[in-house]
Amino acid sequence: MSVLQQVFFESGGVRCAADLYRPPNAGKGLACVVMGHGGSATKRLGLPAYAEKFTTAGLAVLAFDYRHFGASGGEPRQVIDVAEQQDDYRAAVRYVRGRDDVDPHRIALWGTSLSGGHVLAVAATDPDIAAVVSQVPLIDGWHRGRGLRERLSWDVAWRTLQFAVAAVRDVVGAKLGQPPYLVPVVGGSGGAAVFTEPEAKSAFEALGGEAVGWRNSLAPRMLFALPRYREGTAEKLHMPVLVCVGDHDLQASPRFAVRIASLMNDVELHRYPVGHFDVYTGRLFDEISSVQAEFLHRHLVSTTG
Repeated sequence: MSVLQQVFFESGGVRCAADLYRPPNAGKGLACVVMGHGGSATKRLGLPAYAEKFTTAGLAVLAFDYRHFGASGGEPRQVIDVAEQQDDYRAAVRYVRGRDDVDPHRIALWGTSLSGGHVLAVAATDPDIAAVVSQVPLIDGWHRGRGLRERLSWDVAWRTLQFAVAAVRDVVGAKLGQPPYLVPVVGGSGGAAVFTEPEAKSAFEALGGEAVGWRNSLAPRMLFALPRYREGTAEKLHMPVLVCVGDHDLQASPRFAVRIASLMNDVELHRYPVGHFDVYTGRLFDEISSVQAEFLHRHLVSTTG
C-alpha cells in the first residue's frame, strides 16, 4: 500500500486539493505522475486504483481536484472551464516540481476522457514533461464515438436538444448574474444529463459516487466550450505518449483519437474492445493499468539506471 497525504496548491488564486501517493519507504528524487480526472469527476472517483498501481511501480502520484469541484475551492461550483482545468494541471506540475522529494525532470501527465485531451494540450506547451498517458481521450468535443444510426435516432436527438436548451438557460442565467443552472451528470433517459446510458450509472456507482466527494451535477454551459485539439497539438509533443483507446467508446471518438495519435512523434497506441467507462471498472482494468504502469516506469524510472 502507498503512503497517502492530502496536500494543497494554488491555481489562479484558488486553493486546490490533491492526494499525494508515495511508495512506502520512498526517499527523495521520485518520479511523479500528475493526474486529473475527466470533466466533473473528482480525485477519489476511480483514481486511487490507478495511483496504487503506479506507486507499486515506484512512482509518486499527485491526483487533484479542479477548481470548482470536489475538495478544491472556487466559485461558482460545478462549472467546467477547459482553460482553467488546463491551468490547474500546470499549477499541479509546478507544485510537484517544487517538492524536495520529487525529481523535477521526471514528471508525467495522466488524463482520462476530457482530461485525456487536457494532458496533450498542457504537454504541448511544456517540453520538460517526461511522458504522457492519455486514456479514452475526448480530443475534440464534436467528434463523439456514436455510429451513424445512433446519431440519427430520435432518442439521441431529443436528449441532445434537451441538453442544449439547458445549456442556453445556464449561459443566459450566468450573464444575468444568476447561479449556475445545474443538470445531472448521470441521469435517466427522460431528462437532460451528460450521460444517460445505463453503463454510466453503474460505473459511477461502482467507483463510489457521491460518497467519495463527487457530486452528480454540472453546469451544462460547457456544451458551448468543448475543446477542439487539432493536429498541431499532436505535432508539438516530443515526449513519449501512451494513448489508450476503447474501440466501443460512445462518448469520445476512438477513430479520431487514433488519427491524432498517428501524428505524434513518439507514441504507443493501445486499442481495447471496451467502452468509455470500462477502463475504470471493467474486466480489462488490470491489463490497461498494467500497460500504463509499465510505460511510466520505463520512461521515468528505468531510464535513470
